[in-house]
Amino acid sequence: MEKIKVIHDSIAHTLTIWIGNPKKETICEESSEEVIFMKDKNGNIIGVEILNYKSAHLDPSLIVETIVKTAAVT
Repeated sequence: MEKIKVIHDSIAHTLTIWIGNPKKETICEESSEEVIFMKDKNGNIIGVEILNYKSAHLDPSLIVETIVKTAAVT
């Protein structure tokens, strides 16, 4: 299973989520909603960065909940 890396920069107010190897990033595209998509050389999304991210809580730490859903067995 691949690792997912989540980086919360409370100073720059960004939340970055890598679902692939960051070293393979070759292209970045910004959407109109202040979201940047990082892509590999084949155009596959390997990461997403949310700009102007501010936690709803005063605590700058980030709590991540992991939920794994599997296909229903019939």
